[in-house]
Amino acid sequence: MKDAVVIGAGIGGLALAIRLQAAGISTTVVEARDRPGGRAYVWQREGFTFDAGPTVITDPSCLAELWDLSGHRLSDDVDLLPVMPFYRLQWLDGTTFDYSNDENALEREIAALNPADVAGYQRFLDYSAAVHAEGYVKLGAVAFLDFKSMLRAAPALARQRAWKSVYARVSDFIANDKLREAFSFHTLLVGGNPLETSAIYALIHKLEKDGGVWYARGGTNRLVAAMATRFERLGGTTILGDAVTRIHTHDNRCTAVTLASGLRLKASAIACNSDVMHSYRDLLDHPRGARSARRLVRKSWTPSLFVLHLGVRGRFSDLPHHMILFGERYRALLDDIYKRGVIADDFALYLHHPSATDSSVAPPGHSTLYALVPVPHLGHAPVDWTVEGDRLALRILDMLEKRLLPGLADRIVTCHHYAPNDFAADLAAHQGSAFSLSPTLTQSAFFRTHNRDDVIDNLYFVGAGTHPGAGIPGVVASAKATAALISADAKAR
Repeated sequence: MKDAVVIGAGIGGLALAIRLQAAGISTTVVEARDRPGGRAYVWQREGFTFDAGPTVITDPSCLAELWDLSGHRLSDDVDLLPVMPFYRLQWLDGTTFDYSNDENALEREIAALNPADVAGYQRFLDYSAAVHAEGYVKLGAVAFLDFKSMLRAAPALARQRAWKSVYARVSDFIANDKLREAFSFHTLLVGGNPLETSAIYALIHKLEKDGGVWYARGGTNRLVAAMATRFERLGGTTILGDAVTRIHTHDNRCTAVTLASGLRLKASAIACNSDVMHSYRDLLDHPRGARSARRLVRKSWTPSLFVLHLGVRGRFSDLPHHMILFGERYRALLDDIYKRGVIADDFALYLHHPSATDSSVAPPGHSTLYALVPVPHLGHAPVDWTVEGDRLALRILDMLEKRLLPGLADRIVTCHHYAPNDFAADLAAHQGSAFSLSPTLTQSAFFRTHNRDDVIDNLYFVGAGTHPGAGIPGVVASAKATAALISADAKAR
């Protein structure tokens, strides 16, 4: 196994390509879009920089490893800026909560809502540290290829009551309803319903506490560009604007891929950073593809997102980098999004204000904003987003004006939105899902798409759809697990 093709130049695909190239496996990355990034795409319009996807960088050490492979430093190419507070949470009654890893400040915030929950928070922190040690440190970059591997992990997962949801486990320690929401909302950032996502995802709190929350100067896209450059400096090849249309096989092995341009690339290993449903159903020319697609269609998929990008006149000195604006309801709203397929009037909203940390993403005296609303995927709510998108954009502006930024609409220089149909069209995302398979217990580890296919032994997967899941640390960990498999298979052959 001396060469590899990686389909898709998302963060997971680039992380895998860097590891393979550094290990001496000649690697080509093929990306359908005109630039790397996948969900971490970027637009520049009228002097504003708009990141399309992830805005929160945690555990920068997992990224630093990629530079360490070639004896370089992450800081050589990426300027990571600390974000503080990590998030400001705001409820409809005007209550705010600044969430950070400043323990004294955090305890004061907790005490302001419920003094009795300060002790409960300490117990939750201990729990988060325990699941972080088991779920991230020990198992995050380890492939689950057979059920025996799941059985080996089961006792530790059982001790941590992984069958409970994050919200339920937080509620074991914390009594105040607002604080329960404050310490369970993180799963939404990887597409998971706090009421259903395995409690193992409480590890995110420990991850943030230890590693902080960061922003790449110039936007997350600068991290992507630096990864792509690092890969090419190692001797890797990148092909942009040319989608893979077929993965060819002979017997139970991949042999090559064909691109839209007609170019055919042979490879000893093929790794998909593309959507797992698209990879199996649309690309693979083996009966395994159709069988896997039938299995995947029965699984639970994360919701989609509606993202409104705004370039506006003026600066907002009182507006933090990240905010969560909770709506009127919590449980019922989550049910609307995840189960009932309803685009609710009382939506919750995530507001990203990168200009709070980095003035370079907007012209002087201006600001860049990104307002995100979780919405049902197209399988739950097959609406016409060419119509609904404009309506929802107006409702988002109305909410922001009433709760935070009076007169915002009059300051807009440029705006555009990104909806479920765009996820489906641009990323071949099944049903427009924003984060691939839902991170429930029965769709985690062994029960997720395997990092190496069970039948086609040189077909691999990396990214949100495989173990351990979505989010920057998750897809970078999946790259580490998949690279280890490819390297071991190369040595075995």
